[in-house]
Amino acid sequence: MSKFVDVAQVSDLAPGEMKWVVADGQRLLLANVDGALYAISDQCGHERASLSRGKLDGHMVECPRHFATFDIRTGRLISGPLSEDVVVYKLKVEGDTVYVQL
Repeated sequence: MSKFVDVAQVSDLAPGEMKWVVADGQRLLLANVDGALYAISDQCGHERASLSRGKLDGHMVECPRHFATFDIRTGRLISGPLSEDVVVYKLKVEGDTVYVQL
């Protein structure tokens, strides 16, 4: 059974910013791209690097370790060393609170 978990405040994440949060023991990456919020796993599939330590460029997040890039909207691997897509989480916003579905 999936549930929505409170993970952040919209006001904590300005456009162009990303941050990591923990929800139910899982580390997630939240990103604000031009006012649209996205949530993906914070771990690159290649050596488990933390994507939140990488760079956000539009809808692309770059892994800091070997520079693999992922589409923040779909979790799809765009380029880089052997890796796999990252998990994307559905989210919703109520007032200033961001919820992620686990």
